[in-house]
Amino acid sequence: MTDPRPVIAITMGDAAGVGPEIIMKSLAHGGLHATCRPLVIGDAGRLEEAGRITGAVLPVRRVASPAEARFEPGTVDCRDLGLIPSGLPWGQLSATAGDAAYRYIAEAARLAQAGEVDAICTAPLNKAALHMGGHRYPGHTEMLAALTGTPEVSMMLTAPRLRVIHVTTHIGLLDAIARIEPGLVERTIARGHAVLVRAGIAAPRIGVCAINPHAGEGGLFGHGEEATKIVPAVEACQARGWAVEGPLPADTLFFRAGRGDFDLVVAMYHDQGHGPVKVMGLEEGVNITVGLPVVRTSVDHGTAFDIAGTGRADERSMLEAMRQAVTLATRRAAA
Repeated sequence: MTDPRPVIAITMGDAAGVGPEIIMKSLAHGGLHATCRPLVIGDAGRLEEAGRITGAVLPVRRVASPAEARFEPGTVDCRDLGLIPSGLPWGQLSATAGDAAYRYIAEAARLAQAGEVDAICTAPLNKAALHMGGHRYPGHTEMLAALTGTPEVSMMLTAPRLRVIHVTTHIGLLDAIARIEPGLVERTIARGHAVLVRAGIAAPRIGVCAINPHAGEGGLFGHGEEATKIVPAVEACQARGWAVEGPLPADTLFFRAGRGDFDLVVAMYHDQGHGPVKVMGLEEGVNITVGLPVVRTSVDHGTAFDIAGTGRADERSMLEAMRQAVTLATRRAAA
C-alpha cells in the first residue's frame, strides 16, 4: 500500500545559525510523523551536536537517498552531505557554512524535480555567508527559481490572521517602483489566488495595496502610479470573476485583513508587506515561495547568530512551515 504521507525535505540552512537546533527541536515533537515523512538534507554530525545542545537527543540515521529512510518517530533521517567540519563555531559568518547551505538547497531541488520528495521546507540561511561561499543570490526564493528554471516566482508570508504576497522583494525601493507594472501585478495576484485555492479557500478575498500614501489621494501624492500600474491589473482579475479589491491604502488594508476582511494582501514592495506580518507573529510566521514546480515553505526568521548554539531558538515557525508544506503538498497531489 502506498504511504499517503508526503515526503518533506528539510534543508538545514546555515550550519552556524539556529537551523540545526530548530530542526532537532521540531522533529522531537510527537505526532509529526503521523502527517509526513521528514527527511533532513544537511549534515548528520551537526544535527547530533544541535540535539545535545537543545536536549532533543534523537538518533540521526545517515541515508544516501529518500528510499533508504525509515521515517520512524523518534529518529531523524538525514541525507548527509558531510560538508561541515567538526567544531565549526556557532554564530559566526563562514564561507563553508554558506556554501553548504546552497548545496543543501540544490540537493533538495534535485530530489523534488526527480519526484523523490513532495515538498521542501527550509531552515534559514545567511545571505552574507552565502555570498562568501560563492553563491550570489539574494535569498532562497531567487535561488530556487534559478535551480528549477522558473522565470518568475512570488514570496508569500503568513502569520496568524494575515497572509501577504509581494509584487517585488529584494530590490531597493526606487527600483521596486520602477519594476511594478500591470502585468507583474496581475501575475502576482494570480499566483496568490491559485495557492489559496489549493490550500482549500475556494473564493479568496484579495486586497491590493497602493504604492503611495492614501492610495495617491486622487493624484495628490505620487505621479499617478496607482492608475497606471495597479488599476489595470485589478480590473483584469475582477474580469475573471475573482474577489479582488484595490488599490487600497496600505495602512488601513492591513488592519482590515487582520480582522478578517481579506484572505490575502498583495504588497507592492518588501517592507510594505514584511513589517505587518512580523508584527502579527514572527514566531509562527512562514515564508512560501509561490510559482515553483515544487512546494516550498520556510521559517520567517533569520539565522539568529546571537543565540545560535545556546539551545534557546524557538521552533514554532519551523513547525508551522512544516505543517503548511504538508497541507500544500497533500492538496497538490490530490489535484
